[in-house]
Amino acid sequence: MQLPRCLAITLAFCLLGSQPTEASEKQDTISKKQAVKLATDQYSGKTLKISKQGDYYVVRILLDDGRIIDLKVHQVTGEVKKD
Repeated sequence: MQLPRCLAITLAFCLLGSQPTEASEKQDTISKKQAVKLATDQYSGKTLKISKQGDYYVVRILLDDGRIIDLKVHQVTGEVKKD
């Protein structure tokens, strides 16, 4: 009687171990809206455009003084860099 229980436990461990864990393989990314918020928190102005470029969102902002700048916002970390 102990053998079937042992087989069931072994089978359960094998099945659990073979399931892919999508959460650990895929990192959470920020949304475009969050990227714009992070960019405009550092440089106030009007958002003109947002696009994806590799691992970054590129946020184009019209500054209050009339200049236009592009900011790169990392999709995973949210780090903002001036392009």
